[in-house]
Amino acid sequence: MSIIVFAEHDKGTFKKSSFEALTYAQDLAAAKGLTVTAVVIGAADSNLNQLGNHGANKVISVKGNNLDIFSAEAFSNVMAKVAGEENASIVIVSNTYSGKSISPRVAVKLGAGIISGVISLPTDDFSVKKTAFSNKAMAFMKLKSDKKVFCLVPNSYEVKNFSFNAEIKEIAIDIESSAINTKSLNISKASGKIPLTEAEIVVSGGRGMKGPENWGMIEELASLLGAATACSKPVSDMDWRSHEEHVGQTGITIKPNVYIAIGISGAIQHLAGVSSSKVICVINKDAEAPFFKAADYGIVGDAFEVLPQLIAKAKQLNN
Repeated sequence: MSIIVFAEHDKGTFKKSSFEALTYAQDLAAAKGLTVTAVVIGAADSNLNQLGNHGANKVISVKGNNLDIFSAEAFSNVMAKVAGEENASIVIVSNTYSGKSISPRVAVKLGAGIISGVISLPTDDFSVKKTAFSNKAMAFMKLKSDKKVFCLVPNSYEVKNFSFNAEIKEIAIDIESSAINTKSLNISKASGKIPLTEAEIVVSGGRGMKGPENWGMIEELASLLGAATACSKPVSDMDWRSHEEHVGQTGITIKPNVYIAIGISGAIQHLAGVSSSKVICVINKDAEAPFFKAADYGIVGDAFEVLPQLIAKAKQLNN
């Protein structure tokens, strides 16, 4: 029996979350005496070997009609079919937009139990720790079904190198257009930026930045740190920044290693989207700002005085 993993990629470039899912699967497989099979849907030929480096014993590359552009209906059909052919008892996907779209469909097709928001390996009885209530709490859930689907939260599991020489197999699965009820008309992606859900460091700004004309400091610090940029909801509502940068309960939920909040008060709606960050650093001139209660590190000060000093120090460290 095996564990299969949805190896998500963007035009052949695998996402860090896919490597995390593979590492998670291999650690689970080692404990349960199973093997790990990575399932790659669509074109990613040149990078298949690297999946073995992160835990795959076998890689199945699936090509066919209606598989070049992501479709939850098509991709879930493929995953369920491969799971059956590989006699897989466990399916692992990342808790990304794509993963969350296909995982419940796969679970239904396989008659499997499913847990989303997973942040730890299962115990012997398949109890796992997961996020709950918009990341404001943790819960422990147990799957009793014979087949199981786990959705792993990005940045919750450390990537490891296994250096496996994975067996690579190519198969063809054609999905009829009649089986797809939704169609992608246009896909627009930001270029030259680190995706928020993939970023290990995020620099975020709020109304304390006073206007979009001051965002150069946020972007410069982020560039020096190799970080992504984000913002609070009021900032995106005022069109200071794009809505794709809005993190919070009604925006994107992230879990970076370091989250730097500048000029953000820390309302509960914002905390819901960032509270799972491993380290939270807050810069705010209001010593009573709620964010300081959630922060690991805090600076009470004016962002326009503190940021230039941080930028100067980051430049020194980069030289």
